[in-house]
Amino acid sequence: MGAGFRQWGDPGLRRSLRHPREASLLAMCVGVTLFTVAGALSRAYAGDPNEPLLLLSIPVLVYFVRGQMYARQRVNGVRITERQFPEAHRMVAEAAAAFGMKRVPEAYVVLGNGVINAFASGHGFRRYVAVNSDLFEVGGRLADPDALRFVIGHEVGHIAAGHTSFWRQFGISVANVIPGVGSTLSRAQEYTADNHAYKFCPEGVQGLRVLAAGKYLYQAVDFQDIADRAATDTGFFVLLVNLLSSHPVNTFRFAALSDRSRPGRIL
Repeated sequence: MGAGFRQWGDPGLRRSLRHPREASLLAMCVGVTLFTVAGALSRAYAGDPNEPLLLLSIPVLVYFVRGQMYARQRVNGVRITERQFPEAHRMVAEAAAAFGMKRVPEAYVVLGNGVINAFASGHGFRRYVAVNSDLFEVGGRLADPDALRFVIGHEVGHIAAGHTSFWRQFGISVANVIPGVGSTLSRAQEYTADNHAYKFCPEGVQGLRVLAAGKYLYQAVDFQDIADRAATDTGFFVLLVNLLSSHPVNTFRFAALSDRSRPGRIL
């Protein structure tokens, strides 16, 4: 296993895991933010004291939102450690090693209240993943550790791909408030994270059925049936739903994981 993990640190392999549209979409979103900030600076220099100051406060806002989110996980979540949920901790550490990361990110279980979700973020030099308790149970009491391993590989993949850095979040902050702009980059990033998860634990891909049917029914769901519907369930409103979503719709996402010869559909 160790030899396999070392070869995953190859730069060419890391590039292959990134969705081919991600870099160009990132450049577009950063361009939107830089253009907006440049305009704000110009108006501030011309004597306009209102809107420019609001726009120029964006870096401070991004910093405080990230800091507050991190603090919330620390004080309300359950820390995943070698002594507490050791199997999940081992998954996080192995994913970090697989992706050539120098530091193992912190990990937390947070109260889900029925919501199936997990996310990755950071503050300062720290990076962390958080898994809602309802999703975490899939790998625990529901005895599907590969599904949890895939989820953790996905979230650690976000960190490995640089999606959680402050400068990246600031760079796309303005684009994120424009409908269909920031969300399109976000969908490309989700495909990139899925690629990391699939490389880390391909046998866990079936666990994504939980996104379609929840933690109790998902094992009765036909993964391939959802993937196949990407070719038939189309139309204007399907594309609109996908355009405005931060994550690819399930049919597109499952299709990308089912057919590894093509990248995930962005639009």
